[in-house]
Amino acid sequence: MTLQDNKSGILQLHANTARSRSNERSENRAANYDEVSRRAYELYLERGGLPGKELEDWLQAEHEIESAAHVTRATIGEKHRP
Repeated sequence: MTLQDNKSGILQLHANTARSRSNERSENRAANYDEVSRRAYELYLERGGLPGKELEDWLQAEHEIESAAHVTRATIGEKHRP
């Protein structure tokens, strides 16, 4: 195996890893968008379906979902501590 072959193999491995991580992040963003959208709609309905507070509903939905994710990560982290 030549040095050039080794470099080529390493570069290909890094490219595949980066592509895989990029796809995972895209999937997570899509799921988060759907979650936020669904929760914002629930908030809209809870307010009686009155228009005019779409941004507030969206921001509150984002905050709730991010807070829940933070609590989940913290809880999982605590369980796995030695």
